[in-house]
Amino acid sequence: MIEVKNIEKSFGDSKVLKGVSTVFETGKTNLIIGQSGSGKTVLLKSLLGIHTPEVGTISFDGRIYADLDPDQKRELRTEIGMVFQGSALFDSMTVAENVAFPLKMFTKNNRSEIKDRVDFVLQRVNLVGAHTKLPSEISGGMQKRVAIARAIVNNPKYLFCDEPNSGLDPNTATLIDNLIEEITEEYNITTVINTHDMNSVMEIGERILFLKNGVKAWEGTKEEIFRTDNEAIIEFVYSSNLFKKVREAYLKG
Repeated sequence: MIEVKNIEKSFGDSKVLKGVSTVFETGKTNLIIGQSGSGKTVLLKSLLGIHTPEVGTISFDGRIYADLDPDQKRELRTEIGMVFQGSALFDSMTVAENVAFPLKMFTKNNRSEIKDRVDFVLQRVNLVGAHTKLPSEISGGMQKRVAIARAIVNNPKYLFCDEPNSGLDPNTATLIDNLIEEITEEYNITTVINTHDMNSVMEIGERILFLKNGVKAWEGTKEEIFRTDNEAIIEFVYSSNLFKKVREAYLKG
């Protein structure tokens, strides 16, 4: 569980996060949504320790990040997996080498142990036989699965995903959503996903945080999002005619 209490973050005279409080639950897919400039990326980077809030606290299963010493912060970082927007794979490394990278950086595992673990996670994301391929030799969807494999190879407690469906076709995006949800439940990970994809919201939004102008404007589940009378979230989620029809059909039963 990650608990955020009343955090504020500014850049110069611009206050981006304004007293945001929430809880990201373990074993669930926790989504952060909002328009560009709403503060969702700054919140994600604050969770990762890239930005330091001026006010408030962020705690990981009771450990307040700001109170940790450098060694404790390094230990916490070994418990975090990250799926970057665009996958961010190393072009000159094979699929297997990309996935093995965190193990070589953060563990003392021997070559055989690393190979076994890489084989296991690549099988888990349905990439058996892709070990020796370079990122340029595989599709965008496969690259995302490599990125997920790399993110979970070190058995993280916390998984962060920044726009994991960016650049993917709808079918592949759904497969990636389902994979992230399955892994979250299977390994009981606290997963936080920064997304603008409303299909993801409807498919895997077990907990949804909606930010508007740096403020928590709404919070709930994918089921509650259909029934809410919050104008801000209705305007954002149901901006298209398709989603308006989906909501109308849901409310009619």
